[in-house]
Amino acid sequence: MKNFLELVQNRYSSRNYQARSVEKDKLDYIMECVRLAPSAVNKQPWRFHIVTSDEEKVKVQQCYKRDWINTAPMYIIASILHDEEWVRRDGKHHGDIDIAIAVEHLCLAATEQELATCWVCNFDAALLKEQFNLPENEEPAVIIPLGYAADELREKNRKSIEEITD
Repeated sequence: MKNFLELVQNRYSSRNYQARSVEKDKLDYIMECVRLAPSAVNKQPWRFHIVTSDEEKVKVQQCYKRDWINTAPMYIIASILHDEEWVRRDGKHHGDIDIAIAVEHLCLAATEQELATCWVCNFDAALLKEQFNLPENEEPAVIIPLGYAADELREKNRKSIEEITD
């Protein structure tokens, strides 16, 4: 990638992955980028569960019953730690914002490493929490399949700059 715009243009939601494993050095690089993501008042109210074993992958798959996810060689479950998130004085909780920033760091770092991802938010969060025995304060917010894409970058349908600015 030559610049940030190219990186963003090349990131997409892959729904088909090669059987090839993700190299440890690439995963370490991605997670270092996640670790450095900003958060409100630098609280870093998150936990990332790296799922690679067949047994744990089946647990994730039971919470999101779409066949394409089964092609990913691994998943990362991004959770909000509610007892650690910053709360603005009007009561606005920032855990959702913080996890979104960190997960997009993950997705962009993966793209830079020639890996593919997809945001999966439509899953059975209660079942996932139970399957992984997550503590009371921890909310699984996003599942990110991670691996080498077996599909191709699709054209993105995005609003124009004029439609999103005033």
